[in-house]
Amino acid sequence: MSGTSADGVDAVVALFENQRFLGLEATTHLPHPPALRQALIALGQAASPQLPLAELAALDVAVARQFAAAAQAAMASKSLSTQAICAIGSHGQTIFHDPRGQHSSLQIGDPNHIAAITGLPVAADFRRMDIALGGEGAPLVPAFHAAVFGSEEATAVVNIGGISNITLLPGIAGGGVLGFDCGPGNALMDEWAQLHLGTAYDADGQFAAQGEVIPELLSAFLSEPYFGLAPPKSTGRSLFNLEWAKARAPQALSHYAAQDVQASFCAVTVHAIAACLPDLTRRVLVCGGGAFNTALMRGLAQRLPQAQINSTESAGLGPQWVEAAAFAWLAHQRVHQLPGNLPSVTGASRLAVLGGLYG
Repeated sequence: MSGTSADGVDAVVALFENQRFLGLEATTHLPHPPALRQALIALGQAASPQLPLAELAALDVAVARQFAAAAQAAMASKSLSTQAICAIGSHGQTIFHDPRGQHSSLQIGDPNHIAAITGLPVAADFRRMDIALGGEGAPLVPAFHAAVFGSEEATAVVNIGGISNITLLPGIAGGGVLGFDCGPGNALMDEWAQLHLGTAYDADGQFAAQGEVIPELLSAFLSEPYFGLAPPKSTGRSLFNLEWAKARAPQALSHYAAQDVQASFCAVTVHAIAACLPDLTRRVLVCGGGAFNTALMRGLAQRLPQAQINSTESAGLGPQWVEAAAFAWLAHQRVHQLPGNLPSVTGASRLAVLGGLYG
């Protein structure tokens, strides 16, 4: 899995018994080379990506080789042979997502190359069948969240990557699982850290913690119409990026201390997530890179004093590995011809087996 932060590939070896997820046998993270990461971020941020076909084809192969290397590294970390693996599940790298306008979503990282390099079948292209059935094609992880984190207690699972998304599990009260993208996760903070610190992200949220939230900036950012849309809904870096922030607050970003702007970006993420949670939510599990941002987690605790907020580590799965595990689960569903989507989440007209098998 390589998400909207595009910092590298998370790879896991997941164990299943029949249809039950048992846990992880191996984990690894393979950072993207800087040039590849910059190319992917630039594509993801563009509202209308423009890239010559030859460059797109080369990028498709480069990403596939990274994914294959990550899968091989995960297996090698536990001395696992290909005979031990049923299939590889590959999310690919999203470079375009417009399910309502163009009715399409595009992930690169050619699964044929991954299959050829690893010698294993690859399940990939998970989003487009859901979109073809009228859905958003995202988020897809709530089905996995329901399978792994569901309990008698109503639970919210918050994934904070480049974009934040939420899964609402009803617990003993019953009802359907809900899930949708809340808005920015780490994307704005990452870009600002890169610009002012020269680092890929704000380690431990220390930069944000040094600043004070600027009320007029926060108000301007939260006036974004996306926040008021009813689900199903999904978004990405093509909306929430620094150009978006500058458009929301023309000339303003340069007038404030950089750490105060970072604190304000952190507050946008906190407010967007908190606004999506039912008032009586008591159990909140956080995963993704945002789970390691102390300033962000502290902000959530302050906004949601009634809730017990913990990382998914407390439920038996490390927060940095949840999304990779979800796509292993989706691959398992595909191999066994089982549905991978939740229409109550994506808005698709029906349950569907997602993705294709390659190799």
